[in-house]
Formats: sequence, structure tokens, C-alpha cells
Amino acid sequence: MTSGPGGRPGAGMRGFHPLTAAWFERRFDAATPAQIEAWPRIQAGGDVLISAPTGSGKTLAAFLSCLDRLVSLAACGGLEDRTAVVYVSPLKALSSDIYRNLQEPLGEIAELAVAEGRAFPEIRTAIRTGDTPAWDREQMVRRPPHIVVTTPESLFILLTAERSRRMLSTAETVIVDEIHALIDDKRGSHLALSLARLDDLVVKSGGAKLQRIGLSATVKPIGEVARFLTGASAGGPATVGSGAADDTSREDEQPPVAGSSNGSGDGWPPVAIVDSGHRRELDLAVEVPQDELGVVATNEMWGEIYDRIADLVRAHRTTIVFVNTRRLSELVAHQLAERLGEDAVLAHHGSLSRQLRQTAEAALKEGRLRAVVATASLELGIDVGSVDLVCQIGTPRSIAVALQRVGRSGHKVDRAFVPKGRFFATTRDELVECAALVRAIGRGLLDERLLRPWPRDVLAQQIVAAAATGDWREDDLFALVRTTAPYRDLPRAEFDAVVAMLSDGIASPRGRHGTWLHRDRVNGVVRGRRGARLAAITSGGAIPDNANYLVVAEPEGTTVGTVDEDFAVESMAGDIFLLGTTSWRIRRVESGRLRVEDAHGAAPSVPFWLGEAPGRTPELSEEVSGVRERLAAPDDACRGGGDAVAFLIRECGLDQSGAEQAAAYVRAGASALGAVPTGRTLVAERFFDEGGGMQLVLHAPLGAAINRAWGLALRKRFCRSFNVELQAAATDNGIVISLSEQHSFPLEVVFRFLHPETVE
Repeated sequence: MTSGPGGRPGAGMRGFHPLTAAWFERRFDAATPAQIEAWPRIQAGGDVLISAPTGSGKTLAAFLSCLDRLVSLAACGGLEDRTAVVYVSPLKALSSDIYRNLQEPLGEIAELAVAEGRAFPEIRTAIRTGDTPAWDREQMVRRPPHIVVTTPESLFILLTAERSRRMLSTAETVIVDEIHALIDDKRGSHLALSLARLDDLVVKSGGAKLQRIGLSATVKPIGEVARFLTGASAGGPATVGSGAADDTSREDEQPPVAGSSNGSGDGWPPVAIVDSGHRRELDLAVEVPQDELGVVATNEMWGEIYDRIADLVRAHRTTIVFVNTRRLSELVAHQLAERLGEDAVLAHHGSLSRQLRQTAEAALKEGRLRAVVATASLELGIDVGSVDLVCQIGTPRSIAVALQRVGRSGHKVDRAFVPKGRFFATTRDELVECAALVRAIGRGLLDERLLRPWPRDVLAQQIVAAAATGDWREDDLFALVRTTAPYRDLPRAEFDAVVAMLSDGIASPRGRHGTWLHRDRVNGVVRGRRGARLAAITSGGAIPDNANYLVVAEPEGTTVGTVDEDFAVESMAGDIFLLGTTSWRIRRVESGRLRVEDAHGAAPSVPFWLGEAPGRTPELSEEVSGVRERLAAPDDACRGGGDAVAFLIRECGLDQSGAEQAAAYVRAGASALGAVPTGRTLVAERFFDEGGGMQLVLHAPLGAAINRAWGLALRKRFCRSFNVELQAAATDNGIVISLSEQHSFPLEVVFRFLHPETVE
């Protein structure tokens, strides 16, 4: 929780208790603009969304007013043993980080009170995630903490278990951190329903609807996020307040102004938006190996990349190297450790144990570590101190993710420090995409985050969980569901169909199963059957289950992480593999466990984990198309009159070698195809491969999300037309379908195989 330059000392501290104000002024030079804008709005009691660049003190902006209310009660002897604040983070590691960072201000404020001779009772905090030991969970419900730090999945469990429901029934404020990471997936829909259930619990217990505070670094459109945060109501037109909304770069969205409608019609409660924009001066460049890039990176090229990253790490105090897969995290960390020393680099990803992740975070923060190689596990606001440089191997496929990752460099409010990021292209397509990414950031573009409309699997989970806690009138439950933004337009017929499925069950040869609800159709009431609560608690959430094996180090019996089930069952005793930059020798493979011992640096293999990589966002795909068009155009058509190479150097962060390679690659492709593939010009190509099979390629740089769906539908259309099963694959830049050599048709008809009326 950082603060720093932004205003005069004491600015914005009006309305705070003297102990809180004294602590803040002792710790920080001044409040940031986001904090000055947010505090009076939070103190007014309404819902607040704070959108500001990484390192703007957003977390402290949200927490300080909440802490101040508790400090005021503690100072006057009115602090009760009840939960007042619920903090929700999408990452377990971020929740742990916030929990640690809360201990420091609370302890220092207590010391100030004691120094003034005041009696000051303890303000307690507790963390509840999947990593929380059973003893701590038990203590939490026995003596409720004043602040509960949790994740969306653990909040769902707390709302469903009976004793923890009593603990949450006294809450007054809920803080949703990194809200942009939740809004457009099923986890967000799941959380929206949990927040609605939390409101209902508090109101039925005699309290008022909770104040909601949302925190986001990079978000667009901001109005959509505000609606997600507050939910819907039956009230009149909503108004949206504005803070420092000075970001004029959002071409398709004007910042909301005080008193204006949020544009979504009736039913949206007012929310104050503190929008400091997302733009910040950045030092960005694309690094290219000396050897010419190709379709894949050679071993020699990877060696060049490792050497260059090692040189950059030596030139900076601390560095985070981001990669897109856990396997690559282990491999890169191992290679850098060979160049920089074993104690200089650690890996950080979700398949490592909590202890190993926290060790890496603490070592980086304290300066004992030169570099951490991380996946998205360090992407959000975990406090790892001041990082000098961020490297990204490959492309993150998203403008917002790139901003978030580069923003980890200089994660503090000191505007004199310019965050520094370096993108390492490993193929020609990555080179063009990295160039487009740097250009998009320079132009102030952002990816859109749109609500996912009423996912029914998530709805079914929440209905079972709600009914397990007591009887519900179906009309009331439907009304509650409709107060959430993702389910605002849920048809009653869809809701009734889900309830019918949960009450009637699913027929099978062995009888019906999955009947979780008793449904009183006469009175319109549902209640949970026996086992419904346990099923909800043990099966809730929207994160897919992974078949992983625990890796247990012997003889200590310590869990060091997990590996994929397929990797585990293919392994044998004596095999050596890498996990957390340590070589482990497998002693035996058990059901669900790999028993290992330290291999003391013996040459390892690298484990793999199965998963689906995210596709490139539509906004970045559009920027890739724009860069391709510029490079394929005649030199005098480039903006500013310069040639393609100058354009790439000037606007895309490439050096001379990288610019020449990118320009030559795009122009060679345009020459061979007769056109450059873009979002507006798609190219179909058909040829015979070396084995005599016919390959159909659709060059379409639309992103993997569109191309996968198009490829699936097109493959099925071909299969039905030719009465044979075909193979197909899709990437961010196109689709390939393998045809047999007897398939003959005019190539242009491929664009007429599918129509909007029939594609679904």
C-alpha cells in the first residue's frame, strides 16, 4: 500500500481521526490525487470505483477510510468483536500480501495511541483462502476479526457455511481489488452473485446494504465496471460521480461527469468514479536476437535471449521476467540461474507451494534476489518492493496485461521513476505483435472488458448454495439474482429451467441424480436437500479443476508444488525434473503424489502443465492489422512521410535490425499472397504439403477467440459436406484445415460455407 507525491502534506486528511492522520503524515510525504479524490467519497458512505495507474496508492485509498472508522471506535472504547470490512482479491497471494501489509499500519497506529496514553484495543485481521490452515479457520469463526481478507471462492464458502455466515452478517464495507481481472469471466459472475447474497445476509440480519469499493488499474469501459461493482436495483436513473477523470485517450468513451446518467437506463444505483486514467510515461522497447527470426526460435536464439536478459539483470537492481507458461518459467529461471548464480534467480508461478512463492516475493522485496521469473502470479498488485525492470518473453496478447506487467516496474507513486519494460520477440509473428503492442500503448489504447451474460452453470451453483442456507421464495431468489449486473437481463424462463434441473435431477440408466433442491411448486418455495450445503462448499467456484499431483520432498514431507497428472504418470523412479529452480529426483510415484528428494543440481528435465493459452484481444488484433497495413503500403504512404523501417523505429519500439526484419517479413507475405491479411482483408490459401495432403489456410489476424470458433464451425461444415472427419487448428493469426487430396472446390467458396443465420 504505497503513497507519495501528489499534494501538500496533510492534503485530503480532513475527516480522519487524529491518530490516523498522524500515522499517515509520519509515513508519507503527501496523499496522491487518487487518494484525495477517493477519501471524501468513501467517507460519504456511497459506492466508489477507483481507477488509476499501477502504483497510485489505490489500496491505501480504499483501506484507510475503513481503518479510520475502526480506529475511531477503538479510541473511544466502542470497538466490538464483529466483522466490519471484507476485502476480496482474485489472487490468494495478493490476499496474503494485503493481510501482511495491514499488520504494519495497525501496529503503528496502536503504538501512537499508547504513546499518547490512550487505551487502544486490538484491531484484528484474518485471512481466509484455500491455503488457510484449519486451526486459523476455526479461530476466525470463534472470534470474528474486524477485517476479513479473502478470495471470491472462499467468500462463496463463507457465505454458505453456517457459522461463517454469522460472522459476515455484521459487515459494513466490501472492497473488491483488481476488479478488471474478474469482470469478463465466470469468476466475475460468480463473485457478483456472492456479493448479492452477502448484501441479502446483512440486510436480513438488521444491517444496511454494504458499501462497495472497487479498485482497478486498467479498465475499459469504466461504466461497465461501475455497473458490475454496484449491481442493479429497482431505483430510478443512476448518476455517476467523477474524480480526476482527465484521461482523454479513450476515443470511444467519454469519462463520466457528476450528475450524468451512466447510459444504461433505470435501475443502476449511483456510484462515484475516481478515474485518474491509465496513461503513464513508460520506457518500452522490443529486443530482437542478432540472428534472423523465423517461425520458431532455435536453441542458439534462445541462448542469445538468455544472455541478453542476464546482462539486463546485472545492469539493474531487481528485475521481473514475465513468461506465459509455468513450464517456460521453470526453464528460463534455470537458464538465468546458470548465468547469474543459483541464489540470484527464482521461479514464481501458481504450481509452486505458497511457502516457495512467499520466499521469492520476500527475497525480491528485500533485495536478496536479482530476478524472479513469473507467470501471471506476479501480474497483479503483490508488494515485491521497488522493481527496476520488467522483461516479457513473447507477447502477453493483451494491452491491459502488458500495462499491468510493465507497471510492476517502479510500483510506487514516485513519478520521477519511469517504469521500464522490454519485450523479447522469439518469432517473426511475435515481432510484429510486440511492435503493435508498443504502438498501442503509446497511443493510449486499452482492451475492452465486457460482462459475460448470465452463465447458467454459475447460477446453478449459487442457487444450490443459497437454498442450502434456508427456504427461499422463487420470486425473491430470482429478484436477488437480477440485482447483479451479469444477470440483470436473465429471462425468467432461463431461471426456472435451472431451478427445474436442480430439483428434478438428471435421468440416467441408474436412476436420477443431481437433485439438490426440494421444490414446493404450490407455494413457489425451494430449499436445499440433504447434502446440498456440502456439495456447494466442496464444488463451488468457476476455476476449472486440474488433475495435479502433489510434489512432496523427502524426508521432510514438505509439499513444494504440483505437477500435471500426465507428467506424473509418465514419470518413473529415478527421473530428475525441475521445480522452483531446484532439481528433484523422483523416489516413487503414489496416487496423487510424487515423492522426491533433492537431486543436488543434477541435469533435470522440465515438467509440463496442461492448459489453454489466452487468445489475443480484439483491440490488439486490430492494432496488429494496422501495423501490417502500414508495412505493406508504399513507403511514402507511411505517416510522417518516412519509410516502413523509420515508422517501426519511431512508433513501435524496434531497433534497426528488428524493424528491417518486420518490414521484410510482412512485405514478403503480401507479395506471396497478393494481399496483406488484416482485420478487413482475409486471405484463403490452398497447397499440398510434403506428404501429398492438401492444406487449407485462412490468414485471419482476428485473435484466437474468433479463429477457434470459426475454425470449429468451418471444420464441421467441411465434415458434413465431404462426409469425412478432418483435422483443424487455429491460432491468433489464422486457421488451418487438413483436407485429403481428392477434395476439389473453388477456393473462394470457403468464405460462403458459413452464414450468420446458420453458424450457431
